[in-house]
Amino acid sequence: MNEKGQTAKLVWRITCAHTIAYFLAGIFAMAFMNYEELFVTVFSSFMRPTTEPIVALGAFLQIFRGILLALIFLPMRKVFFEEKYGLLKLGLINIGLAYLLTFGPGVGSFEGYIYTTIPARYQIVGIPEMLLHYGLFIGILYISQKFAHKKIITISSIILMLLISFMSIVGFFHGI
Repeated sequence: MNEKGQTAKLVWRITCAHTIAYFLAGIFAMAFMNYEELFVTVFSSFMRPTTEPIVALGAFLQIFRGILLALIFLPMRKVFFEEKYGLLKLGLINIGLAYLLTFGPGVGSFEGYIYTTIPARYQIVGIPEMLLHYGLFIGILYISQKFAHKKIITISSIILMLLISFMSIVGFFHGI
């Protein structure tokens, strides 16, 4: 396969891995971490309630975030996707830059602890979801890379992406 084809496959794999992991981690968080209550109480000054339609559309919109992630990772594809432990490096860099070392005072970030008035117990509330997301993301990428030659992987990713998109869009229109 030519380089453009390989690049397109990698973008697809990263986008699918991110979207599927995000969706599953979000379902986990909603079911087990009391996000519904936290979003209307503690985080109400900067988070939308989970009942707003745009929140339901969030899973579908992760497709675009996945594409952006893939485009950012492409220049480093040899390190992340060809070297030994490359996916582990990718996961650690993601956790470091996207969660701990954000450039703004995000909840749970280094800056968040310093510059926000949010108590520490609420700063750490998202850690299980974040770890689950990145674990799933790296795990899905690993499986899609290891079994890339299997059609079932491609078919499964297409079906999951369609289901997530459908549920997200239906949830959005149901909430309007």
